[in-house]
This record gives sequence, structure tokens and C-alpha cells, in this order.
Amino acid sequence: MTIQTILQKLVENGIISGRQTTLIADYELKKPFSIHWELRSVLYIGILLFSAGTGIIIYENIDTIGHQAIIAIIATLTVACFFYVSKHSLPYSHDEVKSPVKLADFVLLLGCTTFLALEGYLQFQYNVFGTRYGLAIIIPTIVFFFCAYRFDHKGALSMAITGLASWLGLTIAPMSIFENDFTEGRLLVTAVILGSMLVGFGWVSEVKKVKKHFAFTYMFLGGNLSCIASLIGLFSQDLKIVYFVIGLGLTCFFVLRARHQQSLIFLLMGVIYGYIIITYSLFTLLGDEAAFLLSSVYFMASSVGVIIFLLKFKKFLGIKNEKSI
Repeated sequence: MTIQTILQKLVENGIISGRQTTLIADYELKKPFSIHWELRSVLYIGILLFSAGTGIIIYENIDTIGHQAIIAIIATLTVACFFYVSKHSLPYSHDEVKSPVKLADFVLLLGCTTFLALEGYLQFQYNVFGTRYGLAIIIPTIVFFFCAYRFDHKGALSMAITGLASWLGLTIAPMSIFENDFTEGRLLVTAVILGSMLVGFGWVSEVKKVKKHFAFTYMFLGGNLSCIASLIGLFSQDLKIVYFVIGLGLTCFFVLRARHQQSLIFLLMGVIYGYIIITYSLFTLLGDEAAFLLSSVYFMASSVGVIIFLLKFKKFLGIKNEKSI
């Protein structure tokens, strides 16, 4: 339905006058159109293509350019990026800081990427860190944490958290969590502890109002990691009660946070993970025969309950429906 059709119906029902119709139609025709997210997407894609293209050029001309020249070019580009961001940044603040130069956010992301490329190149070509791979990972992680807080950049924060998880032998990206070898008990415990600590740190940063807008990144990445690790521990480990308590505690926390922040993502995390934990635990306690007899009724009733709950999520989250004209 076009704006003209809507305005025509409003005029026919006597809700607005013809003059108001003209003013509204003229405003809709001449109002500026925001291309903010389109430009951000283009810039992010540009950084990705630039990095990939630079890598291909270096790879195909390595014999001609020389290793020292390549290292000098990458180092110069990295220093130039950080210098540009530092020059155009505002002083540090516990609150959210909007960069006066929009390009600085993307330059910082490029600088972090080239810093990783520089370190990786030095390690690959000259074996700078030897077999101390943990040191090679923790150095950029510290740099990214510093950049995230100093320049107020969520992208750098995500890279820092990913680096921290890699330092502990984990993959924390939401689409890659299941690539972790959770059959190893030590890694499973590490995942639960790290994820829970990230969630706790996000909550503390929000309560203490120290970069509280970073809380979502901490909670989302850490919450998925710890909840999935708790589920796997519940399924495969002997101390099921421990993983049950941790997993259920996390899901309750996310349901409460969802209501506090009116966040559908946190609500889905709490409901889905909680549903799996409760269902598995209930059927484990009942035994195979009882579980088989009750399975059809349980899944039907619980599925309907979850669907009704999600359909009414706005009421639960305290979101008021906006009435349209």
C-alpha cells in the first residue's frame, strides 16, 4: 500500500484535510533518505577486499618485492592507521564516545587487521615467536582490548574477545562454536568458565557504567559459549548436576536481562537453552520407558507453551505496541 493510497483513505474517512494531505505527501517526497547502513556495509566490504587484494598481490609477487619490503609496507600501513585514529579521536570516557570522524572507525578496523597480518607474516617467515604460540596470540589480544576501550570500538572488542578465546584454545564465534573439541574435559571446563566470566564482566560493566554499551557484546559471545558448553557437559560428562545448575542459572539470567533491556535476542537465548536443559534433565530422570510414554504429550504441550510465550514476548519484555494511523 503506497503513501498516496493511505492518505486518500484518511481523507475519505475525514481524519485529515486536503491541505494536510498535500503537506504530508510533499514531506514524504522531499525528505532525505538515509544511506547510513549502506555506506557502512560498503566500507566494511572495502576493507575486506583491500586486505584480500593486498594479500593476493603479495603472494603473487613475493620473489620480486622481497620480504623486508613487504614487512615495511604492512608496518607503515598499520602505524599510519593507528596514527590517523589517534589524531582524530576524542579523550577517553567511561561513557560511549562518538568519533567526530566517521572514517576513523573503519581505519581502526583496518589497522587491527594489518597488525594481525604483520605479526602473522613475521611468525611465518622469520619464526619470531618460535613455539610460543600463546604469546603470538595474547599480544594482539591486548592491543585490541586497548583499542576497543581507548577508541570505543565494538569491532575491536569482538576481535579482542575472539583472541582471548583462541589463547585458551577455543573458538568463540557464534557460527563456529561447535568446531571446538568439547570431548576434552579441560577445554569444556575452560569454555564454561570463560563464557561465564565474559557474561559477568558485561554485567559489571553495565552496573558500574564503564563502557556499558559493551555489555551486549560480552554477554552475547560469552553467553552462547558457556550455554553450549554447559549443554555438552550435561549430555556427556559425569557431573551433570554441575552443568545443569550453571546452564539453568545462565538461562534465568538471560531471561531477566531480556526483560530489563527489552532484548529479544537474550529472551531467545534464555528460552531455547533453558528448554533444552529442562527437557533433557526431565527425560533423564524419568528413564527410557516413562520418557517414551510421555514424550508425545510433553513435546506437544511444551512446544505450544513456548510458541505462545514467544508470540507474547512484547508483553513480557514490556514493549508497548505502537498504534498506527
